[in-house]
Amino acid sequence: MRCDRILPARSIWLAMVAGLVACSGPAESGTQEGEAGWQTPEHPAFPGAQGYGSRSKGGRGGKIMQVVSLEDSGPGTLRECIEAMGPRVCVFRVSGVIRYTDQPPRIRHPFITIAGQTAPGDGITLAHSGGEMGRTPLVIKDTNDVIIRHIRVRNDRIGDRRGSEDSITIENSSHVILDHVSASWARDELVNGHGNNNFITVSNSIFSWGIPKHDKCALLASDPKAPQYFSFIGNLCAHNGDRNPDINFPPDSCVEVVNNVFYNAQSEFAEVWESYGGTPVAIIGNTFIAGPDTQRNALGIIRQIISSTGPARVYVDDNEFIGNFMEKDTGLADISLTQPDCATTFTPASAQQAYQSVLGGAGAFPRDALDRQVVDDVRNRTGSVMKAPGTIPQFAMERAGRDTDRDGMPDDWETAHGSSPDFADPWDDANGDGVANMDAWLEQRHLEVIGASVPQGSAV
Repeated sequence: MRCDRILPARSIWLAMVAGLVACSGPAESGTQEGEAGWQTPEHPAFPGAQGYGSRSKGGRGGKIMQVVSLEDSGPGTLRECIEAMGPRVCVFRVSGVIRYTDQPPRIRHPFITIAGQTAPGDGITLAHSGGEMGRTPLVIKDTNDVIIRHIRVRNDRIGDRRGSEDSITIENSSHVILDHVSASWARDELVNGHGNNNFITVSNSIFSWGIPKHDKCALLASDPKAPQYFSFIGNLCAHNGDRNPDINFPPDSCVEVVNNVFYNAQSEFAEVWESYGGTPVAIIGNTFIAGPDTQRNALGIIRQIISSTGPARVYVDDNEFIGNFMEKDTGLADISLTQPDCATTFTPASAQQAYQSVLGGAGAFPRDALDRQVVDDVRNRTGSVMKAPGTIPQFAMERAGRDTDRDGMPDDWETAHGSSPDFADPWDDANGDGVANMDAWLEQRHLEVIGASVPQGSAV
């Protein structure tokens, strides 16, 4: 099974979204049924979106819902936006910690964008309250077309059921892209794919300090019912004992683990399993680095044959292995390919280029003290697995600038870009460049929070 190649670029994206203006609305559902494989996205989720989830529509064309409260529930909360129906974009006019004191909400209704980059100041962190309500703070379940960017999840309190304490779970969902998220201190997986997912991207994110004895970075699939298309791109896994990541899919899947950095695994880094009939995976341009907790008999890429029901098919290319551990399981040679079953969805960078890119740009921005620390640990080969959750860093809580028409875009930005601050026009194209006002604003905010330069007067 072959898949198209793409190399996303700003110019390509402009052309692709041309014509998406005021009359645009949600297109057909991103259902998995009847799809003939992955295709180059006509309208990428955002500029530079990569991987199998890059076709996600999110909330484009829908209502703008402002998050003005850090409370668990009620008007103007993130829960209200998550639980609403119809296409919607959650924009933030506050910054700080949203701590769920009740059962955390589940993203069930499709076509949603959670735009953490719109938060003022130091951004948004999700957490639970521990005990009976100590459940996974960010759950995407039984839905489709979800975009989440620049959100942190910090499980700083202990719940009463370890198996329900991931940081992020994606379950029975399709067309999902998680980009520039950060997660720490889960007692189960930091990020967990479960059930019949498809067309998923997890990119440019930091997953650190899983809590022993189940300190796991990423379980990309568990209990899959059918082949899946899954991309794990440009992420940093650090200070997790194993599952960096865990790769276990049925035959006819297309799985790519590309341009990531994996640091300080204790026993195992990447695990390729065969319990669902044999994973087809491309492992390209990654860097595997020993840390203070890495055992000398640890494995960089391991073939797990426990309960095997068929051999995996693994393409391995241009990976860096740094430190004193075994690079590859000897059994990997028997299932290695000279070319991948599925072409990558983009042209991979070299492992060395990706290393610099990940350390400079992964995670939710602005980076908090935790992400800065874990990046410093990788650079300096320091740090260790944590035995208990840490403390969420304090940061100044700020409110966003004036938004007279409550369309999610601040008045001064609208005035500077030809939009009107007096009436809601998020899906108009004020400057005629083929990009809807809201899409332009979201991209400019993304560039601002990651510290990229934004040309004076530019739409993005």
